Amino acid sequence: MKRLFGATVAVLLLTSSVWSGGNFEDVRLFEVAKDKETSLAQALPEIRKKRIIHVGEYHDRESHHMAQLLIIEALYESGIPLAIGLEMFRADSQHVLDSWVGGRMKEEDFQKAYYDNWNFPWPLYSMIFEYAREKRIPLVGLNVPRDVTRQVAIGGFESLSKEQKAKIPNVTCRVDRDYMDFIKRAYGAHSHGQLNFTYFCEAQLVWDKAMATYALVYLKAHPNSSMVLLAGAGHAWKRGIPEQLRQLSEVTYTVILPKISGRIEPGAVDDKDTDYIWLDTEE
Repeated sequence: MKRLFGATVAVLLLTSSVWSGGNFEDVRLFEVAKDKETSLAQALPEIRKKRIIHVGEYHDRESHHMAQLLIIEALYESGIPLAIGLEMFRADSQHVLDSWVGGRMKEEDFQKAYYDNWNFPWPLYSMIFEYAREKRIPLVGLNVPRDVTRQVAIGGFESLSKEQKAKIPNVTCRVDRDYMDFIKRAYGAHSHGQLNFTYFCEAQLVWDKAMATYALVYLKAHPNSSMVLLAGAGHAWKRGIPEQLRQLSEVTYTVILPKISGRIEPGAVDDKDTDYIWLDTEE
C-alpha cells in the first residue's frame, strides 16, 4: 500500500509539472559527469544540442513514462524540430504511426495496432502518444519483428534464416566479453532464465543495433531534426543503443536513465553508463 501511494503521488506531481506550462525548474536530475544535482530547466540548453536524447524506462513504471513526456514537452517547447523514436513499435508498422500522428486513425484502431506491437497496458503510454498527435510530432518505429529476437535468444544469431536476416538489414552480431558483462549489469545475471546466456546477449545486441540503425535512417532523412528515443533502460545505457550509434556514425547523443535503487543512482553508475539520472521517478 505504501509503495502504491508513493507511486500515485509521484505520478500526480509529474502530471502537475507537465500541464503547468513548462515548470521544468522543479524537475530534478543528477548530472553524472559533474557529480551534482541539477534541474531539467538548467540541463535543457545542453540536452537540446544533441541529435538523439535517449530516455530509458522500466516498461511497467508509470512515473518513468511521465518523466519521458516531460522531456519531450521541454524539448518541443524549446523550439527544436523533434521526433520520437519508439522501441514499442516495429519499423514495419511505420504507416500506423504516420496515420495516428496525421489524425487519420481513430484511437480504438490505434490501440489495436499498439497491442499488436507491444504487451504493456495502453494507459502507461497513452499520454505520450496523445501529446505527439496533438503537436504533430513524428513517431518512428524502431523495433524488429518478434520472431527475429526470439529466434536469436533461443538459437543464436546464426540460426536466423535468410528471410529473417533480411528483416534486419546491415545488422551483424559479435558479442564480446565487455558486452556480456554489460548485459549482466544492466539486466541482472538471471534475466535470461533458462536461455543460453550468449544467445541472450546476441538477441540484445541485434535489438540494439537494429534500433540504432533505424534511428539513423530517420535522422539522415531529416537532417535538421532531433529524436527522443524511448527504450528500456538496458537498451538506453551507453553500452546499449548509444554504443551502436557510436560505431555507426558521429551523431551526438545524451542518455537519461531513471533512478533505480542499487542499480541506477548517484554513486552506482558513472558517465560511461549515463549522462543524467532522473531523480524524481518512483521505484
